[in-house]
Amino acid sequence: MEIITPNITLFCFRHKEKKHLGIKFNYNEDLLKIVRGLPNTRWSNSKKTWYTPYTKYHFREVKKNFRNSAKIDWSSINIKSLNEDTTNTKRTRLLSQDQKDMLNGFYKYLKGKRYSKSTVDTYTFFVADFIDFHHQKPIKSLTNRDVELFIESVFIKRKYSISTQRQFISAMKVFKTYYPEIALNEMNLVRPKKSKKIPTVLSQNEVLDLIRCTKNLKHRAIIALLYSCGLRISELINLKLADINIDRRQLHIKNSKGRKDRLVSLADSFLPLLSNYYLSYAPKTYFVEGSKGGKYSAESIRQFIKRNCKTANINKVVTPHTLRHSYATHLLENGTDIRYIQSLLGHSRPETTMIYTHVQRKDLMKITNPLDTIVQKTMKQDKASSKLGLSRDFNK
Repeated sequence: MEIITPNITLFCFRHKEKKHLGIKFNYNEDLLKIVRGLPNTRWSNSKKTWYTPYTKYHFREVKKNFRNSAKIDWSSINIKSLNEDTTNTKRTRLLSQDQKDMLNGFYKYLKGKRYSKSTVDTYTFFVADFIDFHHQKPIKSLTNRDVELFIESVFIKRKYSISTQRQFISAMKVFKTYYPEIALNEMNLVRPKKSKKIPTVLSQNEVLDLIRCTKNLKHRAIIALLYSCGLRISELINLKLADINIDRRQLHIKNSKGRKDRLVSLADSFLPLLSNYYLSYAPKTYFVEGSKGGKYSAESIRQFIKRNCKTANINKVVTPHTLRHSYATHLLENGTDIRYIQSLLGHSRPETTMIYTHVQRKDLMKITNPLDTIVQKTMKQDKASSKLGLSRDFNK
């Protein structure tokens, strides 16, 4: 029996003096479940259609959630006309004043413990979402099962990664310390195991091809520095001109991940490019700045790396962090001691740096494949089989 894929039509219409994104489809229980879970989506009795704010964010959310369940017709939508406004992209949380006061106190507690701004924001966001999800229950009565229900209902639906779920569990453990009255058993809050993925690494030729194919001088300087110093994208964006010591061929990376400083050597081959970039763009405070001054956009860096990889015919998913992985792997393949690599990358634990021992080709190339061993052994034993090859037709 042929399975018929349902159709969805997206269109723009005015309702209550505002532009909205209409979502029209024939009655379907599966599609109803999806549309009800979309952010800021409502049903209009007068228009007989579901609708959501007419913004790029909501348009992307609709496409993302329906793409595996229906054929989407959005031919009538002018992408350029979609609003940039994101003020309504997050659902208003249903929190009481006591709950808001609790979260403000938790936020101050994290800052007082000197967590990084990123960690403070992330932990507060997760705990706020958790309390909002169970807003009808007193915070004191929330249990480990409530944590599981939140993960099952929110994390799985939003397709959060395992690393994000680990962050959430860490946030709940810290919240338990801040507010011990909550009925959580900290010992039973278990983080899921980390995914042990081997990082994507570019070959040395691919790195050169990427740099050569990057025509924009600023973009080329960014890519070259990310790779040649093994920088995180946040480290490059926050790098100030005062942190570059040309005479000593060094970068001083300050207040990086884990609030650590470190020194990294500059490549001699990078200096002519650096000089050319300085003369052309004359940055004032930071190594790389936006068109209006100030820090450069991380998203811009990700986008132009992606574009230039296509130009260089590199068929891999390449991010700024891929260049850092490549830097570490190439150092290891060139015989650099792993303890020095740990220091250059700013890793706290050697176990973090050891991941690169799994991707270096140097040692792998020394291992003889057992299939080659079998073929070579057979050829030695039987001279008549000297023409043996795996592509040969053995039936002849």
